[in-house]
Amino acid sequence: MSKEINTPQNNSEEIDLGQLFKLIGNMFQRFFSFIGSILNKLFLAFVWFVFFVKKHSIILLISGVLGFAYGFFKEKTSDPVFKSSILIKQNYNAGETLYNSINYYNGLLYQNDYMALAEELSIDSSDVASIVDFEIEALITENDRLVQFDRYSKKLDSALVSTIDYNDYVENVKEHIYEMQQIVINSKTNGNFNKVFNAIVKRLNSITYFKREQEKDIRQLENRKLAIERALSESDTLKIVYKKVLENNLEQKNGSQTSITIEGSDDKSLTKEFDLYKSDIELRRELVSIEREKEDKQFIIETISNTPSKGFIDYSIEISGKSINLKVFYAISIILIVLIILLMLRFIKFIERYKS
Repeated sequence: MSKEINTPQNNSEEIDLGQLFKLIGNMFQRFFSFIGSILNKLFLAFVWFVFFVKKHSIILLISGVLGFAYGFFKEKTSDPVFKSSILIKQNYNAGETLYNSINYYNGLLYQNDYMALAEELSIDSSDVASIVDFEIEALITENDRLVQFDRYSKKLDSALVSTIDYNDYVENVKEHIYEMQQIVINSKTNGNFNKVFNAIVKRLNSITYFKREQEKDIRQLENRKLAIERALSESDTLKIVYKKVLENNLEQKNGSQTSITIEGSDDKSLTKEFDLYKSDIELRRELVSIEREKEDKQFIIETISNTPSKGFIDYSIEISGKSINLKVFYAISIILIVLIILLMLRFIKFIERYKS
């Protein structure tokens, strides 16, 4: 009967493993202690900030009231800015040109070059002298973005689609590709908006490149229409021929009663006339589709909302795509300024006390 003898090597291995597990346990303990201390300090800082705000709540409330009052005074004393907008639809990929044109018009306004802007739009300079700026944005919902992403994905290779993320697509896609766009005009006077809007649309519809593309598309549609009409005419001729053949066959069968049945489930029973009839229906549907396409191609861009002659007074401020009322904006701004000043004074007192 043999006895197992513990060698020094086995003992050293057990000691090494024990030290390793102990080291790992200490490391996790320090890590969780570190996370806990950070969360604890953040909670204490939050509690301190709440009591700090509570302590100076009267000062902050007075600041908000003063800011609101200043915003109200600003609205009553400053010159009003009137805003008006139209909704347009792109029938061609003219979005990039549209955005570049709006940026160019704004550049002329910033330089106070109203004569150049009037010449560019082919209108009188008095119609643009009071304009503050132009704005343009795409009108699209999140559902529309998903539809666009789905169409874009179907055009890609299956191996490449798996590497495309929806959020990356939304961040990288340009706003001008969307069909529906809104043009906004901000002006110091309430009038002549319709003249400027019509001039912008007319200017874009007269661009030579898009006019050539329009002519090509309409010519192609006309050729398709002629080909279909020719095919329908030949189909009518064949119908007459088939009818004569059928009448001759009926005359040859003296005294016999002939019936013609058409059953959709049996291909052998289908007559040639029925095949032509189905073909004619498809061709006529295509003719209707062509007429609709021709109507859509009549304009490069078109206005799909009423062109307003007057606008409305807008006292809001645009911040990160959100419109904020002027009174609310000044109230929040002054509260934040006063709060920062109070925090700085508290920090200075803390530094002086720490130094002493």
